[in-house]
Amino acid sequence: MGSSGGYSSIIMIVLMLVIFYLFLILPENKKKKKLNEMRSNLKVGDDIVTIGGMMGKVVHVTDDSVTFETSEDQVRIQVAKWAISTNARAEAQAAKEAQERKAAKQKAKETKKEELKHEEPKGPEV
Repeated sequence: MGSSGGYSSIIMIVLMLVIFYLFLILPENKKKKKLNEMRSNLKVGDDIVTIGGMMGKVVHVTDDSVTFETSEDQVRIQVAKWAISTNARAEAQAAKEAQERKAAKQKAKETKKEELKHEEPKGPEV
């Protein structure tokens, strides 16, 4: 009799661990993967922001560091790649692509509505 209570406790703990993994660990791993991909795809001319909040334009990229200019005075700063927080150009491009996809989806919906509107109503077949 007491063993059924033990099984339900174990099942609840396992269920909580699965939920914890799905809602906390998995999204964080996806975020880290995306961030590492962004850092590895940095190119000369990209506008970046560091984790410290410095903004600039990339002038040189190596395997583990990035050199960027912070102003018109051409002040150059070299940081480790892990210190890059965002790539403004890549974010702007991703936002533009998302907006284009949304517009295309809306246009497809409107086209489908128009097609349904212009279809001849079917009468009873004889």
